[in-house]
Amino acid sequence: MLSEPRSGHLAAWGNALLAGLVSPDDAVLAIVGGDAVHRVEGLPGESAPVGLTLALGRLRSLGVTGLRIALPAPGHPLGLSGPPEFNARALEAEEAVICHGAALGLVPEIYEAGPDGDVHVEVVWHCLAVREAPPADVPSLGEAERELAEALRDATEVLTRLDVAGSGPVAEAAIDAYRARAERGREVLAPGYPPRAVRVLELARRVGLLVSLAYENGHGGAVSSGEMAARAQALRPVERTARRAQVAAYNAVVEEREKGVR
Repeated sequence: MLSEPRSGHLAAWGNALLAGLVSPDDAVLAIVGGDAVHRVEGLPGESAPVGLTLALGRLRSLGVTGLRIALPAPGHPLGLSGPPEFNARALEAEEAVICHGAALGLVPEIYEAGPDGDVHVEVVWHCLAVREAPPADVPSLGEAERELAEALRDATEVLTRLDVAGSGPVAEAAIDAYRARAERGREVLAPGYPPRAVRVLELARRVGLLVSLAYENGHGGAVSSGEMAARAQALRPVERTARRAQVAAYNAVVEEREKGVR
C-alpha cells in the first residue's frame, strides 16, 4: 500500500499526455520511473511488443481518450468490468489499466533479474479486450474522502486499544520514509488532476501506512486469538477503503470529463 501501483503511473501520465499537458518523452519517463523498460504486447495493429511512446500514440489513434485503473483483490473486483478472462489476468497482477473510448485494457507482467541492489526490472503490458461497462465498486472522490476519514478513525481506535497501531524506532523510521516520499512525489498524479484527487490519494497513502505498520509489527499486544481476530477484522475494511480511494483518485480525470459531457 505504501508504493504506488504501476497502473497508477501509466494512467496518470497517460491522461496528461492524452490531454496535451505533457510531452511524450516526459510522460514515458514518469511512467517507467526506476524500471529498465516498459513495452506493450498485443496492441491492435502491432505484431510484436512496442515501446510506450508508440503504444500511447496508437491507443490515441484507436479512440482512447482517457485511462482508468483497477486494483482488484480476491473477492473484490475493484475497477473491473469484465470479461472474465481479463478480470482473471488483472486479479493475478492485482492491477490493470482500462482504456476509455476503446474496449481495451492493459495488464502488467513484471520480469526481474540481477542480484540484490542491482535488480533489472522490465514490464510488459498485455493489451486485451475489455467489456464496456461501468467499473465495479469505484466511489466518487467525495465518497472516498468521507470513507477514508471514517475508516481511519475507526481503525485507529481498535488498533490503539490492541497496541498494534505502530510504535518504536521501526515505526518512526517508516513514517519518516513515507514523509520523504510524499514530498518527492507531489506530482504523482500528473498535471490535469483536480486538487481533491491529490488530497484523496495522500489520505489513502496515510491510511495504507497505518495498515502496513500494523501488519509489519506482528501481533503486537494482540496476544489472544480473539484480539488477533479483532485486529484482522479492523484492518480488512480499512485496506479495502484505501484501495477504493486510490482508484477514485487516479480515475478522477476521466470521471470529471464524463460528468461534463452529460
